[in-house]
Amino acid sequence: MKVIIIEDEPKTAKELKKMLSGIDQDIAIANILPSVNTAIKWFRENPAPDLVFSDIQLGDGLCFDIFREVQVNVPVIFCTAYDEYAVQAFESNSIDYLLKPIEENMLERSLRKFQRIREHYSSAAYTNSFNKVLTQIENNYKQSILVHYREKIIPVKTTDIYFIHVGEGSVILRTFDKQEYVIHYTIDQLEGMLHKQQFFRANRQFIINRDIIRGVEHYFNRRLLIDTICPTPEKIIISRLKSQDFLRWLES
Repeated sequence: MKVIIIEDEPKTAKELKKMLSGIDQDIAIANILPSVNTAIKWFRENPAPDLVFSDIQLGDGLCFDIFREVQVNVPVIFCTAYDEYAVQAFESNSIDYLLKPIEENMLERSLRKFQRIREHYSSAAYTNSFNKVLTQIENNYKQSILVHYREKIIPVKTTDIYFIHVGEGSVILRTFDKQEYVIHYTIDQLEGMLHKQQFFRANRQFIINRDIIRGVEHYFNRRLLIDTICPTPEKIIISRLKSQDFLRWLES
């Protein structure tokens, strides 16, 4: 999940970034924008993030000036020491309003609210054409992935994939027969190619096949540790924010 922070106090921005990473390691901070002008420029020149955290009073104006100047069609969670802007905030794509100093449990609550809203609206928007969309999605899932091996290009069946791992700048595909291949897709691209019922994006480093899971252990800070049938390059840890989704997927 790609997140933008709009905050003119470096210490506050750093603390928020640290809390977000502690709640969910899959949250990637795309940028920290310290002013109205830098935010306007960034939104004009970059793809939209998934979520925005924004202070209201910035050094060169109010954050609402940003949303009047550029179209920001993503949810916003406002973080401020003042509550007089609450009504105006909820007119600007706001899904929550956090008062500083921000408490981690309140931040986690806001993130869960964001996930619920995103799931609701994404499903509601396509309810009438669900079967058609589902068919298109099913057809788009890869049956095999091409990999370069020595002087050859060979197809690896997706059913043979044990896990996909990002490490040291490379994306590695490992199969059940213990073969490893360096592949040229990003892990984000691969996530969209693999069937969601069979594969789960555990974190930034791993996509795993459900057939490798031997069990799940409770881990530090309410996270989950995956016990697999074969060794992995590092521990596979599910963040506490994603843990409920993972358990629902595992049970389905």
